[in-house]
Amino acid sequence: MSKHPSQAYAGGGGTPHAASQDTGFMGHPRGLSTLFFTEMWERFSYYGLRPLLVLFMAASLAQGGFGFDRGQASAIVGIYGSLVYLASLPGGWVADRLLGLRRAIWWGAVLITAGHFSIGLSGFAGQGTAGKVCFFLGLLLIVCGTGLLKPNISAIVGDLYPEGGARRDAGFSIFYMGINLGAFAGQLITGFLGERIGWHWGFGAAGVGMLAGLVIYTMRAPSTLGDLGEKPTLHPDPAVQARQEGQIKMVLWAMAAIIALVFILGAMGMLALDAQVIGGYMTFVLVGTAVVYFAYIFMFGGLNGDEKKRVAVIVVLFVFAAIFWSAFEQAPTSLNLFAADFTDRTVFGFEMPATWFQSINSAFVILLAPVFAALWVTLARNRGDLSSPAKFSAGLFFAGLGFLLMIFAANRVVASGGTVLVSPWWLVGSYFFQTVGELCLSPVGLSSMTKLSPRKFVGQMMGIWFLASSVGTLIGGLVGGHVDPEKLDQMPRLFTTTTLSLMVAAALLAALIIPIRRMMQERPATSS
Repeated sequence: MSKHPSQAYAGGGGTPHAASQDTGFMGHPRGLSTLFFTEMWERFSYYGLRPLLVLFMAASLAQGGFGFDRGQASAIVGIYGSLVYLASLPGGWVADRLLGLRRAIWWGAVLITAGHFSIGLSGFAGQGTAGKVCFFLGLLLIVCGTGLLKPNISAIVGDLYPEGGARRDAGFSIFYMGINLGAFAGQLITGFLGERIGWHWGFGAAGVGMLAGLVIYTMRAPSTLGDLGEKPTLHPDPAVQARQEGQIKMVLWAMAAIIALVFILGAMGMLALDAQVIGGYMTFVLVGTAVVYFAYIFMFGGLNGDEKKRVAVIVVLFVFAAIFWSAFEQAPTSLNLFAADFTDRTVFGFEMPATWFQSINSAFVILLAPVFAALWVTLARNRGDLSSPAKFSAGLFFAGLGFLLMIFAANRVVASGGTVLVSPWWLVGSYFFQTVGELCLSPVGLSSMTKLSPRKFVGQMMGIWFLASSVGTLIGGLVGGHVDPEKLDQMPRLFTTTTLSLMVAAALLAALIIPIRRMMQERPATSS
């Protein structure tokens, strides 16, 4: 999910600043409270919207939806999530070179708010072309806005702690908690409104959440953040700076023109857009980009022998991270559809909205994150800490257990011909094991990128980590439509394939632990 620590941990460094000296927010700078609540509401809106998307698009016209084929609806969700990750790369670039962190965050919040309300208002435009134009325009605005907001708000959190150290880590832990609180609440509130009252009530509630974040940021940032992040990185030569800004603006206008052209042609029916085909091509492009980049780094990056070994480890971790996210990011698609169609959601006479199950992961993260933090410290203190690849392997294994449970649940549904609703505990158990896997893999992935990357490529390697998440999210969307009452036999195959992929990946990585540790120059008992 987009609440991975990889999106909550960035930035830092610099010199002491007035905004970082106060302790008005739980012993931390008051600026952290501004960023905490802004990000909490942004995640409220993002995760509040996401699980509604596939249910709405796949719902029949009579049910108020678009009546899309489930494969198409799931692929659209995958493309949307993938683009959200990818947009972080140009979003950071635009902030660094043109807007500055603070303005990038503000404009990002404005675009996200506009996107949510565009989706909410699409209900008034009907289910025809006008409604679809408003809907997909909203998704596009959210992608652009999230790309501006996510990486840059994390960077300012880091800048609040120029001294680094444990206080900075604690600050990010608080910030990460805000992310999960927003995700947890968003899916409960928008899910209830969307499924019980009307889809566009849920969409609108997500927009109100983002509007709250925008208001908080606009009102509090000047007084709590000082001048942190106000200016972009300026070239000492004004002429060069002006030329760079001109190039950035030209690139942005060109991208906007291309997107607008495709959007208009698609809306007019002059360009056939098949989400599954587009998603398939996108997968090849993203994987090809990673291959080309790593090849370039190895051949022309000027790396010494030790650096090449460490980059080789990053390549391995990239591959296995993408496999993990391709399973984990089935939450808003296949597992969401399973909750809607094949799960008994009635508790004490009340039928829970299917989207409420999406909050289980956030709840487990909030409960288990402190446990895992204490576990790693205890293991390290007793010289029993696991290496990075070992933790990755454990993450893949636990996620595999989560999908193994879903094989049994799916087989029960198939055996009944789709007439039996299975216990909700199957999904609860699956999300539990997936969360354990996330806590083993996700924080370690970010730490590994910063630790293993050659100094001059640290920023680019963080982009590669986002790319792994993007690839996994896209694949998760492409396969997630195989949960369908009309095609029951596809469900066990999907969950079996996912389980085998995770378990085989876990075993392969476990077999590589010793050679990877040598390449990382780690001793068995050292922390990683």
